[in-house]
Amino acid sequence: MTKAEFVNRLAKKGETTKKQAGEALEMVFGVIREELVKGEQISVPGFGKFSVVQRAARTGINPRTKKKIKIKATKAPKFTAAKAFKEAVK
Repeated sequence: MTKAEFVNRLAKKGETTKKQAGEALEMVFGVIREELVKGEQISVPGFGKFSVVQRAARTGINPRTKKKIKIKATKAPKFTAAKAFKEAVK
């Protein structure tokens, strides 16, 4: 499903316009993004948890040259699905 299809479905379900549905979706993603940038986590019962994980520096291998390279430590977003959500998808 594309973002446009998702917005269309959201508009129909919420009995609203596509524009309003798109704006609401952007607001939700914006809040999630802002909180993760601050290092916070967002927990939505029955759906899952958005958080930030710290990835340690490590040594990797360049697949073309087979030389070892150093990969810097970084932060990455993470989503963990709630048990109820996992069960619903089964």
